[in-house]
Amino acid sequence: MKLQKYFRMMVEKEASDLFLRAHAAPRARIDGKIFRLDDAQISEIEMKELVSVLLAEKTQRDFFEKNLDIDFIYIHPGVGRFRINLFLQRTQPTLVARYVKNQTKSFDELNLPQELCELLCQQQRGLVLACGAAGNGKTTSIASMIDYINENEEKHIVTLEDPVEFLFKDKQSIINQREMGIDFHSYPTALRHVTQQSPDVLFIGTIRDEATMRAALSAAELGVLVVSTFHTNNAVQTIERIINFFPPHLHSEMSLQLSLLLKGVISLRLLPRKDGNGRVPAYESMVVTPTIARLIREQSNREIQTFINEGKLFGMKSFKQTLVQLVKDDLVEEDAAREAADSKDEFNIELSGMR
Repeated sequence: MKLQKYFRMMVEKEASDLFLRAHAAPRARIDGKIFRLDDAQISEIEMKELVSVLLAEKTQRDFFEKNLDIDFIYIHPGVGRFRINLFLQRTQPTLVARYVKNQTKSFDELNLPQELCELLCQQQRGLVLACGAAGNGKTTSIASMIDYINENEEKHIVTLEDPVEFLFKDKQSIINQREMGIDFHSYPTALRHVTQQSPDVLFIGTIRDEATMRAALSAAELGVLVVSTFHTNNAVQTIERIINFFPPHLHSEMSLQLSLLLKGVISLRLLPRKDGNGRVPAYESMVVTPTIARLIREQSNREIQTFINEGKLFGMKSFKQTLVQLVKDDLVEEDAAREAADSKDEFNIELSGMR
């Protein structure tokens, strides 16, 4: 009953995350900030009871006891789906739950560049990345892209996730969603055989290592549209991080490969809305034009930012440009936009209209 209570409160208050720990009051992240849900602290006995409900399956209990943390989806009937992470804190079990909304939104509803997102979805092959810090809407944005393809294209879409979050129903496309630990053991292992499954579109939950990146690039080379998320702040940092997955003697080779395969990058940062009604994303968009492909190939990555700033014709925008637009559209406070900018001085110049 306690678990149901906290989950219901979380959904009603439109919280993204729930935090439960023994000897602490329950808290939730609402519009990016942490708030108390209740003044009463959770006892050790209550916390152990909550954990026992969540880890009802023996395989999950055994995994948690062996690894000391676990990540999985929990479905509470009549309330919703939650991504659960359990870990130990000073030997005590601690819970962080994220509410997973099954309803995808359109690009316009998410305040994303519709024409650019549709263009990236229509690519027949290559690599498309959604980037940003954790909890800034990467998975939600990718889900909208998958749903757009599902509604408009006759494709075979394969997802490799840890765990599966958004659930899709077949529309024009057929979608097979696979979960780590249940349907496959690791991203590199699953990617080794994925091309034999005849995918047109492949979603990889996240890319964290050289082996996964190499396999993703190989799939893109073989004619698959690979979509994934990346924990980087902007497009330039994304390119540098990909190259630095590999040893220095391979940098030239990987830069050439990336220049041929990368199609676009959308970086996201969620900001509180001025009216207090949720959050809105600021984004940076990069399309790999022939000029940007040349800069990637030549490893002149720092010059790319200039072309993003001036690439409106190709659907590109920098963070400072979208932040200024959000301020002018009266969607976010000027101070909040300034804090989210890479450079406060450059934001001030852009806001003033100077060049």
